[in-house]
Amino acid sequence: MNRKKFLTSASIFTIASLTGSHLLNAEILESKKLLPIIDTHQHLWDVKRFKEDWSKPPIPGNYSMEEYLAATIGLNVVKTVYMEVAVPPNQRHKEALYAIELCKDKLNPMAAAVIAVDPNRDDFAEYMSEFEDSPYIKGIRYFFKSQEEILKEQIINNIRVLGQMGKHFEFSIPVKWLPSMTELVNLCPDTLFFVQHCGNVDPKAFFKPNELLDKPDHEAEQWIIDMKVIASKVNVVCKISGVITHAPGYSLTAENLAPSINQCIDIFGPDRVMFASDWPVCLKSMEMENWVNILKRIVWKRSYVDQKKLFYDNAVNYYNI
Repeated sequence: MNRKKFLTSASIFTIASLTGSHLLNAEILESKKLLPIIDTHQHLWDVKRFKEDWSKPPIPGNYSMEEYLAATIGLNVVKTVYMEVAVPPNQRHKEALYAIELCKDKLNPMAAAVIAVDPNRDDFAEYMSEFEDSPYIKGIRYFFKSQEEILKEQIINNIRVLGQMGKHFEFSIPVKWLPSMTELVNLCPDTLFFVQHCGNVDPKAFFKPNELLDKPDHEAEQWIIDMKVIASKVNVVCKISGVITHAPGYSLTAENLAPSINQCIDIFGPDRVMFASDWPVCLKSMEMENWVNILKRIVWKRSYVDQKKLFYDNAVNYYNI
């Protein structure tokens, strides 16, 4: 997505509020079941293809497109975005070609991909040039090794190159690193950034004290402050995902997940958030169908227009699919 299109993609829609009888409310709820979904964070674990040196895939087992399609029956998932799966560095190029191959196959819903590339590479621009004109490779993801690494000159320069190529940068970092990430965003104003997994919020930070079995990873107030600062940058959008895997051992309901998710949606606004399943990682906590239904329950009082933005429209805009 070029900068002009990005800056105009957050246009504001309005819709008359729907109120009235129970019958009308039932009709509204029924219509929302038909929401088209773009899953912006779908993994595939092909351990047969990438078994070399890949001793620790993120979760055990083989998760193919066939299994994903079975997991999404009845959910109206119309498109997906492949997310890199931490294959060994020597297999990242092979993984990128694999993702392109999947995107070209019209028998599955995959329409785009985010690949793994190290922005510390001296040959970063040369390596990325292979994918610059690809309609399928939309951006890269990289896991920083330290907070200090985020602001390395090489990193800054190469992430600027991404923006020049019309590609974006996706990140998942510890909550306490958000201020440094905001600095990087400021230094790369022409690059689009994706905050993954609701900024790694710990939903327990919003639980009542008597509901806690252990201490949350961070304080709710500081997370809100840091998310508001990074969300104030026009070149940042956010994926609503990951929350369900941050509270093992707790009952995961719409009621106890709503505070952290609603905070994230309200901070970024309806035009800069999008649904992401994080399948099959989400299976650590629940089936994808349950996660989709929980999120629908959390946002059901929001307008149909805003719900469609969350589940479909914003992904179309920001991934250009």
